[in-house]
Amino acid sequence: MKKTSRLTRISLLLFVFFGLDKLLAVVRTIIIGRQFGLSAELDVFNAANNLPDLLFALISGGALAIAFIPVLAETLTKKGRDSSWQLFSRIANLAFIVTAVFALLIAVLAKPLVRWELGIAPGFNLEQQALAVELMRLNLIATLIFSISGLVMAGLQANQHFLLPAISPLVYDGGKIFGAVFLAPSVGYRIGGIQLPGFGMGIYGLVYGVIIGAGLHLLVQLPGLIKFKFKWSPSINLKDESVRKVLRLMGPRLVSMVFIQFIFLAQDNLASRLEVGAVTALSFGWWIQQVPQTMIGTAIATALLPTLADHLAAGEKLAYKNTIERSLRVMIALSLPIAAILSLTTLPLIQTAFGFTLADSQMILWAAQAFLVGLLGHNMVELGVRSFYASQNARIPMIVSAAGFVIYLGTAIPLMGLMSYTGIALANSLSYSIQAVILVLLLNRYLIERFRLGRTLLRGGLSALLAGISAWMVMMVLPIPLPALVLALVGMGAGAIAAAVPIWGEIRLLVQL
Repeated sequence: MKKTSRLTRISLLLFVFFGLDKLLAVVRTIIIGRQFGLSAELDVFNAANNLPDLLFALISGGALAIAFIPVLAETLTKKGRDSSWQLFSRIANLAFIVTAVFALLIAVLAKPLVRWELGIAPGFNLEQQALAVELMRLNLIATLIFSISGLVMAGLQANQHFLLPAISPLVYDGGKIFGAVFLAPSVGYRIGGIQLPGFGMGIYGLVYGVIIGAGLHLLVQLPGLIKFKFKWSPSINLKDESVRKVLRLMGPRLVSMVFIQFIFLAQDNLASRLEVGAVTALSFGWWIQQVPQTMIGTAIATALLPTLADHLAAGEKLAYKNTIERSLRVMIALSLPIAAILSLTTLPLIQTAFGFTLADSQMILWAAQAFLVGLLGHNMVELGVRSFYASQNARIPMIVSAAGFVIYLGTAIPLMGLMSYTGIALANSLSYSIQAVILVLLLNRYLIERFRLGRTLLRGGLSALLAGISAWMVMMVLPIPLPALVLALVGMGAGAIAAAVPIWGEIRLLVQL
């Protein structure tokens, strides 16, 4: 019972802080959107992030961190904190060196990587491509910082400390907002009669904000290392069994992350061939979908990984299965109605937030709707992948992610021909939904008892239907004389109330995780 209550507290903590992170992301995205609009310049900025993001995700982000936590937790339990920090130092040293080597290679080869037909943005004109090269090289500085900061997050989470890792994205957002508010504009914002300075760096200001944010992301976590008596060891020692175990787990995860990131590289590659604004519309639409995904899927799955690893280390396979099943039920019940509500009520919010024309706002809405089709799939994949990694099984997630990329590419190209950029987003949703089904089926084969999710799926579907009808009636049918923004918020509220009735049991289950 003690483990369950701790898991609930951690999940709620992450839910709150991820929610705050998304709130700051809303502020940041609005500021950037109002400054640059659906412009060619912002298309370049978004595309230039791809390879640095890929490098971070492969080495010290999703690839290494998720493979690192189970082994670090095992070392902490069996050998003590000093041995765990020695392992941490060896992995961190290795990660930084590898990141630095690849960052240098990307910086040197940036121009052909951008212009190559299968590269970052072959559809951009020469001026846009030259700007993409410069921005990509600057972004690599932040990637180097994250090569350490991402592992610090994993180290603290393995020690069951989640507060500072949850705060770090907030200060990262703060750095990016600083870049958007102070560094990018030529004329500073005026707030409450105070004229803020503007440094006139344009799109470069956004990149410098990313670098500042990355530094803050690392610095805010350092007190956690001090609290847990971190001692740095200047060694790598590839012969150490724990290091080798991390690398054995990381290999398949590395391949998995390559395929995951290839989806986003392919997305911008394809979108760069479409109308101006397509890359940014997909970026903003993805961000809208990411708000509920982060607060539901990422929050729950992040909190679960150390606990699932503990269950298996103690031989508690039934507790492992029950924890996953409860989490899946919560994800199904929440994801379906939230996707329906956001799909129907987001347009006035986009128009109000960004000040875009109706046509530009609809571009973002259509992309968001296509991504929201896959909200449940994305959430379930988050949990499914971590469930396998808790058992130190990295091969199945690798195979599933490879299949996901093949599915994405096989559907994105024909759907792009039929639906333009919306087809690209829909292909993402189809890919992740199929991956989710495969992971759950494979988990069922691994467990003593099978998941019982049928009734939750029915209740979740009914909840989505009621939520959608309620929101649609408020927005489109009932004669309510309110401004569009207020009407959208009322529609969200009405949809949420209607949605809660069929899934009340799963909502209560959320508190019992």
